Amino acid sequence: MKLICIGRNYTDHIKELENEKPTDPVIFLKPDTSILLKKQPFFIPDFSDEVHYEVEVLVKINKVGKYIDKKFAHKYFDQIGLGIDFTARDLQAQLKEKGLPWEKAKAFDGAAIVGKWIDKTYFKNINNINFSLKKNEEIVQNGNTELMLWKIDEIIEYVSKYFTLKIGDIIFTGTPAGVGKVFAEDRLIGYLEDEEMFSIKIK
Repeated sequence: MKLICIGRNYTDHIKELENEKPTDPVIFLKPDTSILLKKQPFFIPDFSDEVHYEVEVLVKINKVGKYIDKKFAHKYFDQIGLGIDFTARDLQAQLKEKGLPWEKAKAFDGAAIVGKWIDKTYFKNINNINFSLKKNEEIVQNGNTELMLWKIDEIIEYVSKYFTLKIGDIIFTGTPAGVGKVFAEDRLIGYLEDEEMFSIKIK
């Protein structure tokens, strides 16, 4: 399975990082080895002094698809989740400055939190889901899927032009503003609506 991540999908986050608004979805991949094992803490890697959290709504693919039309995209997933795309921001900046790929800053071991899953029928409208991240009991990120530049069905259509989607693949749909640095002993808790989806200790 693969993790397909969408960057710059919330206007406020684009402004926050002073990035250019894209004309198409920004796509990058993480390997399955980047998924943090269940009940394990996240260890800040020794190659970065500035690892940032980025909370994101996740979609799990449940059937194989290629060149999926947007109107059929809803048939290719039945579960919604929440996770974190950890980013070594200092390393990413160095790599971007040199015009190099930035997988080392995004795809390292443990760089992806995948929380529990909820059947999509639980939500009245997947394009209007509130989600949030608490850091040490303080809300640091608040988002709603309504604010995505590209909605879930549009993401599936676009991604499937380039990559065959397979059962078990996970799409990270982008993060809202409020990203920030993690420190040892932090506790990160993610919520879809009022449902706790994960709780992670930082070491």
